[in-house]
Amino acid sequence: MKTIPFDAIGFDLDGTLLDTFHDLGAAVNHALVLGGFAAVSVESSKDLIGGGAKIMLARALDAQGGVGDDEFRRLYKAMLAFYEQNNAVHTAPYAGVREGLAAFAAQGIRMAVVTNKFEAFARSVLTQLGMIDIFETVIGGDSMGRGEDGQYLAKPHPAPVLAAHAALGGRRFVFVGDSTYDVRSAKAAGVPVIAAAYGYCDMPAQAMGANAVIDSFDDLIPALNAIAPSV
Repeated sequence: MKTIPFDAIGFDLDGTLLDTFHDLGAAVNHALVLGGFAAVSVESSKDLIGGGAKIMLARALDAQGGVGDDEFRRLYKAMLAFYEQNNAVHTAPYAGVREGLAAFAAQGIRMAVVTNKFEAFARSVLTQLGMIDIFETVIGGDSMGRGEDGQYLAKPHPAPVLAAHAALGGRRFVFVGDSTYDVRSAKAAGVPVIAAAYGYCDMPAQAMGANAVIDSFDDLIPALNAIAPSV
């Protein structure tokens, strides 16, 4: 018997399912130091997360004067290479996530990850943590290809959320994330969304316009029951 009025759930990854900021911060600092900049507090890297690795590095560099396009590309490649080799050193699921996902799976609720992290990185992290098999699909920031403007069709674009919804059967679907990128993407896709206030929110969770806000993963089931399911 299901405990929620939804058939499928899409989850953001960083700041929603996984606490990743230590490893992301280390990758950013690797690139900063390589470029002759000062490393930043790893704790402060939480404020840089959102929108994908490229935006994260750009924010860190801009805070110290920025660089030209060629140098940015060099440092960005170095950051990705470092993260590829060190993406699950400190990363771990938030409290209650493993148990909650297992409970949903036992009820036959289908699940997907939709992240702005490159798909290969997301799959690597989830595999190392022994969590990959619980998700029917993992959609990364590069999974949907590029739009006419040459940019990846990543959140806040609706395409990745729509793709996850379709992959999970197109039935009653809800999305859970911790940023305005998540809320905007879900709303554009026409699905209800829950904001995770415990994550790396780029603005106060209550102000994002989500259908509900949770302070911990354990609050998810009550929140899901409090909002109307999608058609």
